[in-house]
Amino acid sequence: MMLFTVATAMAQAPGAAATDAQPGKSWFFPAMGSFAVGIAAFGGALGDGRAIAAACEGTARNPGAGGRIFTMLLLGLALIETLVLFTFLTVVLKY
Repeated sequence: MMLFTVATAMAQAPGAAATDAQPGKSWFFPAMGSFAVGIAAFGGALGDGRAIAAACEGTARNPGAGGRIFTMLLLGLALIETLVLFTFLTVVLKY
């Protein structure tokens, strides 16, 4: 992940930074924004995996509650994924 971020920052033309430079703008903040999206996606994937594993385990223990567990699983997954999407939108709209 960091390799792609650094490679993108370094792939710019050497003279472009001197001519297109704006005060207060640098490559650091967009790079850290992409790093934040990566961390959010990683955390969201871990949360999704744990939620699905817990739902499968709960359904296996009590098959009669499968419908309620599924509903709660979908609600939880939607909330987990919105955090990742909010991070992505924050980075895209900020830079």
